[in-house]
Amino acid sequence: MRNREELFQSIERKSSFLCVGLDPDMDRIPASCGTGVQAMELFCKSIIEATHDLAVAFKPNLAFFEQYGAEGWSALERVVAHIPKDCLIIADAKRGDIGNTAARYAQAMFQGLGADAITVAPYMGEDSVRPFIDYQDGRWTILLAMTSNSGAQDFEFHGSPPLFERVMMRAQTWGSPDELMFVVGATRPEAIVRAREIAPHSFFLVPGVGAQGGALREVVDAGWNDQCGLLVNSSRGILYASSGEDYAEKAREAAQVLRNEMKAILREKT
Repeated sequence: MRNREELFQSIERKSSFLCVGLDPDMDRIPASCGTGVQAMELFCKSIIEATHDLAVAFKPNLAFFEQYGAEGWSALERVVAHIPKDCLIIADAKRGDIGNTAARYAQAMFQGLGADAITVAPYMGEDSVRPFIDYQDGRWTILLAMTSNSGAQDFEFHGSPPLFERVMMRAQTWGSPDELMFVVGATRPEAIVRAREIAPHSFFLVPGVGAQGGALREVVDAGWNDQCGLLVNSSRGILYASSGEDYAEKAREAAQVLRNEMKAILREKT
């Protein structure tokens, strides 16, 4: 899935535009998984096995692994290796630093970890993003634009036009829609409309459906384009559908509900 066409083909093939976020919170992982990093790894692998045919992408959140140092990073590598090749691997790392440092981050995520995409904070400007975009082998850079957290109001919606709009407009000059995606939160559908006006051809990674209160149909109505243009992420709503030994089965059921809704939408739209 090195470009929009390949990603859209995967969406059509699976009748899904679901991204499963892997945020393995040790305080919520079922006791049946055990303890420590091994429990976290088992949990993530079980979720992948239960949902990979329903999802087009998985998004491991690096913080949950990095907190355990080398042991956690090794577990992350094994989790990433467990994700089937027909799923996009998004490293949710939110990196952002000066150019020479960014180049090392790109190498670490794309070559070292084997991710297909990485989330990047754009607020240091083009030179902090360019090394990710320029990385060879068709990898994706996913810029934070309009996020789903309450603190997004502190900066992203200030100014005229708002900061998230200026980020998206400026980034159009940095790379093509086959290189750049944008994080656009589900909790503000009226702002998704504006984001789609600014970036009509780009894919949006959309967090916030489910546990954070975003509604899938509102996201679709606001952000759909002729190649779907949406990767809708669900993390807690799928991962923690059960705290018992049936956690993987219940995760699949939760993913199936979202995927079935997506399947109906795709039939309607395409």
